[in-house]
Amino acid sequence: MFNWLRRPKYGSLQRREMPAGLWQKCPRCGKLIYRKELERNLKVCPKCAYHHRLSAKERLAVTLDEDSFEEFDSGVASTDPLEFAAYPDKLADAQRKTGLMEAILTGEGVIDGRRAVVGALDFYFMGGSMGSAVGEKFTRAAERARERRLPLVMFSASGGARMQEGVLSLMQLAKTSAAVGRLHEAGLPYLSVMCDPTTGGVTASFAFLGDLIIAEPGAMIGFAGRRVIEQTIRRKLPDDFQTAEFCLQRGLIDMVVPRADLRPLLGRLLGYFTAPPAQPQATVGAVAQHE
Repeated sequence: MFNWLRRPKYGSLQRREMPAGLWQKCPRCGKLIYRKELERNLKVCPKCAYHHRLSAKERLAVTLDEDSFEEFDSGVASTDPLEFAAYPDKLADAQRKTGLMEAILTGEGVIDGRRAVVGALDFYFMGGSMGSAVGEKFTRAAERARERRLPLVMFSASGGARMQEGVLSLMQLAKTSAAVGRLHEAGLPYLSVMCDPTTGGVTASFAFLGDLIIAEPGAMIGFAGRRVIEQTIRRKLPDDFQTAEFCLQRGLIDMVVPRADLRPLLGRLLGYFTAPPAQPQATVGAVAQHE
């Protein structure tokens, strides 16, 4: 009979190693979530509904009808106009990690049976920062939508302007805003979706210029950082300051929509502006793996 009170000899009981990457900890509730379950739930925590960040590829995969995306301007990328220290190395590292040439992915696709020009910023690419290439790709997307008489849908997730490009980065605020203005003059809809986080120069330009401004639950939305604002006005800010819900209560955005409801909502909204789909819609694709 086995003596349960006796300490087993070293090596008599083998410890089974758990493969890495099977579980992910939720940053809000701290619970461990089986990674495949999290992906099936569109990377929304099943315990507390925290919306984990998506890469640009993942974002379009969970939004567009399957196999409907056609990327354009994939070769547009920033150079190093100011010869900023280590900038080329940081660009190369971001390109290697994300599989993208820049912090924005643009193209044409179908959302719930409705064709549109779409784009998504990738926070994993240097914080989704907007340099000259990001501004150029957004502008080309808006021009493509205007030429083809299609709606524009843009998902923002950015820390703001890219400091390594200095004033060239700041010029993109005016450039992208002008592109949206031309789209409005053409009578074409622009739907802006703010994801976590949407801050800085992106909020000061195209993110807040949509005909409809939508945000995911809990997304951080703002221009300057919380600490900078508190030091400037010398007042304590509310705990929910700069959240999507805070912005909705004050009329800065139009709606807060959970990720699972976003695709059908966008399809319904696009249906108000476009002709009925010519063929039955395809099912949504699975979440793309982040490289």
